Amino acid sequence: MKRPEPVQVIKQRRDATLQALINAVPYISFMGFKFDRRGDELTGIMPYRDDLIGNPMLPALHGGATAAFLETTAIIELSWAMIWDRMEAGEDMTHPPLPKTIDLTVDYLRSGLPRDAYARATVNRSGRRYASVHVEAWQDNRSRLFAQATGHFLMPAQGE
Repeated sequence: MKRPEPVQVIKQRRDATLQALINAVPYISFMGFKFDRRGDELTGIMPYRDDLIGNPMLPALHGGATAAFLETTAIIELSWAMIWDRMEAGEDMTHPPLPKTIDLTVDYLRSGLPRDAYARATVNRSGRRYASVHVEAWQDNRSRLFAQATGHFLMPAQGE
């Protein structure tokens, strides 16, 4: 019987794979998005910056920044779920294939305040060609969402 890998080796592989996934989307670093990993669960983080304000009179986060945050979180979660088994089997995932957005519907539930935002995505359906993902975003209280989105994505071909 094969001995299980040390926990540190598993953590390093998962962290390296997540970093490769994040590096595959340069827009993530441009916007300053971060991702926190706990096991197989990812939380997107959009750290507050003054240039993310769309309406300085309120002040409120720009709707485009919010939508980009939700879409990016959905893509990273979908990709993470898609490569999980291959990564856990020890396959090199340094160039992960990414799904392409078909459409994204955003519901702005309240103004995003000038502070950090968090998001989690749930893959509703993932097939060979198509996937559906729901994303929820909050700031101070997980039960008080300020935005949510549902997106449909074209999955990469199996050989990619």
